[in-house]
Amino acid sequence: MPTPPPADVISPHDASATEIETRSTFEQRLTTGTLAGLTVQGLRLDLDPVPDLTGTEVTGALFVGCRFASREVGADLVRRGANVVPPFSGLPYPTQPSHLYTPDELAAGFAEGGFANMYDTRVYAHFRAHGGALPEVKEALGQRLHDHGVDNALVDATRAWLATHGPQSVVGVMGGHAVRRGSVPYRMAAVLGWELARADRLVVTGGGPGVMEAANLGAYLSSRPAEELTAAIDLLTTAPDFTDHERYTAAALEVRARYGAQPVVPRQRATDLDWARAGGLAIPTWLYGHEPANLFAGRIAKYFSNAIREDTILRLARGGIVFAPGRAGTVQEVFQAATKTYYGTDGSSGAYVFLDRNYWTTELPVEALLRPLLTASPFGDLSGTVHLTDDVREAVRVLTAG
Repeated sequence: MPTPPPADVISPHDASATEIETRSTFEQRLTTGTLAGLTVQGLRLDLDPVPDLTGTEVTGALFVGCRFASREVGADLVRRGANVVPPFSGLPYPTQPSHLYTPDELAAGFAEGGFANMYDTRVYAHFRAHGGALPEVKEALGQRLHDHGVDNALVDATRAWLATHGPQSVVGVMGGHAVRRGSVPYRMAAVLGWELARADRLVVTGGGPGVMEAANLGAYLSSRPAEELTAAIDLLTTAPDFTDHERYTAAALEVRARYGAQPVVPRQRATDLDWARAGGLAIPTWLYGHEPANLFAGRIAKYFSNAIREDTILRLARGGIVFAPGRAGTVQEVFQAATKTYYGTDGSSGAYVFLDRNYWTTELPVEALLRPLLTASPFGDLSGTVHLTDDVREAVRVLTAG
């Protein structure tokens, strides 16, 4: 029988004391005269004021994804005992992002050139042109470095929230990507996200359209009255289908402009939790880059690797998961989550809340398989974690009890 891996294998690694991810932190460290043993990630060290590193101790330091004023600067660092992994040329994305994406960063370029000119779209076009899920070596290395940077930034971004609210405050919302804006399931998911964020829950989704967008939208407008959430959804129904990329994205940006929460500085560190209460977290992937970006999350951990992304969502959502109606992808996520709960891979799990009782008992009778499976868990009968309901507010009560 498989057993959970040791806790130190799966726990997020806190290397904040040895990692430098902002220019201000870099300048502070530089005044000490040493960067030995530290990791400097994704910084533009070619911008004024250009730092003079010639007198700084750099033995064992790692500069990854940093830009220098000249190649000689990097070569000199290597000669003096540092390790330098420069940004790869020709990539439209950073090889070591120092922070999670914001909606504005993914949408950058839309105003000037439409959907095709967006940062998000340009990265996806590059991804497809260089092998997609099976990239050539240089591209594969660039993608792995990028995704590691996202991993690292995600730990940084969620650290303050988890320290304040605990792991049971993070709730996942999953469901169909093809759910149309304005539909009953879309409105239910939006109200769910709105209620959860108002109850101090961090809403986490897969960052796609449909149910995922709706949940992040609700969290994004959680500081607004319910009437404004309804009005925002009504505005979005002018572009209900995500396959109409141009209009779909334009409608999202119009909602952000009209009903948006207070803006959050993109590179602000996680000491400020406003982003969590203004959209929550989305964790999408460029594997599904044909779907337009969900622009309502406060922070976006976008990966190239779908496998890493799926595992990350489930690992974070220790406060429970809501499964709205969906098809094969959602069913896969149900049992991937159940495997973690069955074996206690990530510790205790929250409730599994299935919205639409008839759908999950008749159309896709997942409950009939899930309850017997969790009853037989080596950690005892866990079937009580399964809840079915047609009422969003009942779902919220289950997820916020205790």
